[in-house]
Amino acid sequence: MGPSILLVEDDPRIATSVASGLAAEGFRVLTASDGRRVAPLAREHAPDLVVLDLMLPGQDGLAALRELRRQAPALPVLILSACDRVEDRVAGLKLGSDDYLVKPFSFAELLARVRALLRRGQPARTSIAVGALKLDLLAQQAHARGARIDLTRREFALLACLARHRGEDVPREMLAREAWHVAHRATPLDNVLEVHVARLRKKLDQAGLPPLIHTVRGIGYRLSRREP
Repeated sequence: MGPSILLVEDDPRIATSVASGLAAEGFRVLTASDGRRVAPLAREHAPDLVVLDLMLPGQDGLAALRELRRQAPALPVLILSACDRVEDRVAGLKLGSDDYLVKPFSFAELLARVRALLRRGQPARTSIAVGALKLDLLAQQAHARGARIDLTRREFALLACLARHRGEDVPREMLAREAWHVAHRATPLDNVLEVHVARLRKKLDQAGLPPLIHTVRGIGYRLSRREP
């Protein structure tokens, strides 16, 4: 079985949808709808990650997070919230959350963030190889068969994000944050993103690489040596 996730969400529609989606991806999912159950369930079941709503009955998410951090300081926590204010994000991060996802969200982005958090416990990578494509994450350079591919800063950021999640559907929202450091919901970047991806594809093609970046309709893009 895959990693275990404690999903704490009091909206039954969201809880059912997210739990079903995560289970379909191979995760073991335990659910709860009351903030008072977070710490006891984490202590009893030792999940690999907690997905935590902020607006909960019994005990709000921030109070639950505070209690959870006292017993499990290193447990990855992804906060879900309808609150998009900077102060709400800061409060969650100060209490020890590892990531913050604003509702409404796409399941694809939630899944990508869950996988990224679970990978954080692994040694940090300084390079990524996808076939003949090599990325030096420290120097922010890309090479194909030893020859450097001339990429702009944003093109490299897009390629690195896709490479870190190779084989996965990467949402446009995540790519926008990686390359432009803005929230995709607040800034319409679809056309700009498509232009940059088109230029990136052209440069990879000119470097003699096979098609690697594939469009995933309704979600974003995937980097893979095979069509999705």
